Amino acid sequence: MATPGKPLKKEIKRHIPAKTSFTSPLTPTWMPLPQQDMYFILKTLKDKLISMGLEKKEMKVYRPRRTKKDQKAASASSEPVPQVQDTPKNGWTDVAARRQLAIGINEVTKALERNELKLVLVCKSVKPGHMTNHLIALSATRGVPACQVPRLSESVSEPLGLKSVLALGFRQCASKDEEVFTDTVDAIKPKVPSLHVAWLPGAAATEDPADMEEEEEEEEEAGEKRGQKRKLESESEEISESPSCTLQPLKVKKIVANPEKKRKKKVKT
Repeated sequence: MATPGKPLKKEIKRHIPAKTSFTSPLTPTWMPLPQQDMYFILKTLKDKLISMGLEKKEMKVYRPRRTKKDQKAASASSEPVPQVQDTPKNGWTDVAARRQLAIGINEVTKALERNELKLVLVCKSVKPGHMTNHLIALSATRGVPACQVPRLSESVSEPLGLKSVLALGFRQCASKDEEVFTDTVDAIKPKVPSLHVAWLPGAAATEDPADMEEEEEEEEEAGEKRGQKRKLESESEEISESPSCTLQPLKVKKIVANPEKKRKKKVKT
């Protein structure tokens, strides 16, 4: 029998680690897309992909299963065993056109962070929905039109030869002659509703990337002239302008010295 002084192992509660996290009160949401615009976007995308013939082909080759008896018979006979090779048809039919697309949430996120996209379309049937919420702020800060399109995966995955397409982005090319989806992007852009992010006042999602680059160059030149140093006065003005931000006074009750701090002993001369 266990002594009454020591608790049993089952009674000892395991230490649950606690992690602090920040939850923003401003939750970004996708703007609703009218039904007519939805049908137009899906039809335009499907017709373009079918006309181009862009598809990922995966030819599955049947490999016969060999038993130990077959292996022994093959080793006894000196005849070479025919090897089954994969057909060279596997892969995308047009590699150059595939490089101009960003397919999937991860690929679209990386391309947005590098500022390589000019249009982003997200499927509405993504579960859970918060998997694509970060694309709203990324698209708004980079001036890229983005919207949530119902039935996007059902309409686009079949022509592309994929199981699902949860996000689709169109990349910017160095030369306009190489761009294949220029007419498609130009036709879809006017139908895309503008994004609204509460913590970005005045952020428009329909700005041209060229204008954004010019503004960034001007800001960099102005920052170099000022020496890229921030003043405390400007920071205090920004804080005072936001009415929702209220600072609480700090009250110091008691100051305790650190007992572990090693102090040097004064030598008397």
